[in-house]
Amino acid sequence: MAWLPRGSAAWLGRRLGDLAFVVVVPRRRVALANLERALPDVAVSERRRICRASFQHLGLMFVELCAALSRPLKHTLEGITVDGLHHLRSAVATHGNALVLTAHLGNWELLAVAHQLGGVPFSVVVRPLDASWLDAVADRLRRKTGIELIDKRGALRPVLGALQRGRLVGILMDQNAARREGIFVSFFGRPASTSKSIAVLALRTGTPVVPIFIYREDLGRHRVVIHPALPVDALADDEDAVAALTQRCTTTIETAIGAAPEQWLWLHNRWRTRPPSESRIAP
Repeated sequence: MAWLPRGSAAWLGRRLGDLAFVVVVPRRRVALANLERALPDVAVSERRRICRASFQHLGLMFVELCAALSRPLKHTLEGITVDGLHHLRSAVATHGNALVLTAHLGNWELLAVAHQLGGVPFSVVVRPLDASWLDAVADRLRRKTGIELIDKRGALRPVLGALQRGRLVGILMDQNAARREGIFVSFFGRPASTSKSIAVLALRTGTPVVPIFIYREDLGRHRVVIHPALPVDALADDEDAVAALTQRCTTTIETAIGAAPEQWLWLHNRWRTRPPSESRIAP
């Protein structure tokens, strides 16, 4: 698969996505429900198109990961361009490290490859992907790129250690958080239980939060967009400050998704955990 001509590989990736769209009915239902919550003013036909395109995106992502694993990393790097690298270098030059805010957007696994373009050692907090077959491929790629993997369970001490060693620490903050781990902030106009870990770390350590997202432009062609660091008031680490920074991070992710909604992981049940005030648990 990795050595197929680009056109054939793209066709195969999209057909794999189409097959999953038809066969994996529970995930399709979750994705369509998420799109209805997030984009209620968009026509049903358009939401269904975005849903199917998001499944095709995962098929393309699988093909790209196969290529990244089978070929030298130099080949993958040649297809990646970076916008805003000066924002990251400025944050690192000023503070010596940075927290990287990102999401399951574009081929997010290729950020593990793209970090080599920045020249700063990279650690990432990970949890197994829901799709075990994709998780196995992703795990092999992460280890091939030489990034440091930090298990989400008990991550605090390893994250602090990585920051002290001057590393970037990447956190994907766009998934549902258990009630004990998260706080509710607005995501596409609906309360969503969201991990407060990046806000707590930033406020208590004074570490800048740099949003970085990757978008596919074509099969094997990707653009990494690095935004200016979010403002962090290290003197304010109370619950209100944590909530405010968590909301800024979530709004940043929402805006990034809006630039390419077909490339986000809609099949994850982002709004599963509901506020106690709601009388029923959302499906």
